[in-house]
Amino acid sequence: MALSSKERMVFRVVFVAAVLCSFITPSIAELPRFKHAPKNPQQSLHILIVGDWGRQGTNNQSFVANQMGIVGEKLNIDFVISTGDNFYEDGLKGVDDPAFYSSFVDIYTAPSLQKTWYSVLGNHDYRGDVEAQLSPALKQKDSRWLCLRSFILDGEIVEFFFVDTTPFVDEYFVDPGEHTYDWEGVLPRMSYLSQLLVDVDSALAKSKAKWKMVVGHHTINSAGHHGNTEELTQILVPILEAYNVDAYINGHDHCLEHIIDKNSGIHFLTSGGGSKAWSGDVKPWNLEELKLYYDGQGFMSMQITESNADIIFYDVSGKPLHSWSISKDRKESAWI
Repeated sequence: MALSSKERMVFRVVFVAAVLCSFITPSIAELPRFKHAPKNPQQSLHILIVGDWGRQGTNNQSFVANQMGIVGEKLNIDFVISTGDNFYEDGLKGVDDPAFYSSFVDIYTAPSLQKTWYSVLGNHDYRGDVEAQLSPALKQKDSRWLCLRSFILDGEIVEFFFVDTTPFVDEYFVDPGEHTYDWEGVLPRMSYLSQLLVDVDSALAKSKAKWKMVVGHHTINSAGHHGNTEELTQILVPILEAYNVDAYINGHDHCLEHIIDKNSGIHFLTSGGGSKAWSGDVKPWNLEELKLYYDGQGFMSMQITESNADIIFYDVSGKPLHSWSISKDRKESAWI
């Protein structure tokens, strides 16, 4: 079921044809859309972003959660974004799995974190009951929880496009090892991915938001353990570049990382330090592009206005590690 390089080329041709056809016969499917408007007069959004966290408080998850609560209060955040791998090691077993409480409800207890958590699935989540994580039953247990495969979050000045990246990765289909993945709702794979790409392409094409940011679990550009995800580089990146996406936000590598692609100017932001981290696991990278690589636990914040998106990465003690201001004219200035 893997896609060879030739098949990926064919896949891209089929995708382009599907996009062209969609202008003639619009697809019935559209990504679900949620609206979360700025609540302050300055029309700015304040967000925390964390990934790869759900370990029942172990591996410093509780410490990261505590600092998220402190920073969240200072920033008066609007919501939280989770970049996936929400429940280790193998997702949820069902809607009544106690891990939902021991890894989420009972961990992120700070008043400032009692906001909506917009979450995407990671590969570890696909090893459990996927429909359980997507079920409205979890929102009844904790109203903060919102997790779908792919969707749009409309923040007025910014739109976040959440993309289900796990089904793109060949390895999970052809060499899963001892792991079992829940592909219900994904098979046939080619049809699922083709429709998803058409939907993402269409949504980005229609977007009139000042800022466009894409959220997925898997890395695209990364100096970390997993490195680049070739399938996304070949199939998803051309779409990001075509619509001038400002940033791609991900987890998967258990680190904090900031890369600016020197050709496209896209910011690749990895926030995968919600619990277990991989010390010393880093690959060589062009230092002109690599602005931060931190191999410990932590999270990031983002403050977005009409003119700027300011990001800060924090370690497990809440210490700021790296900050950057992205301006809409792409003339960035680093500050720390």
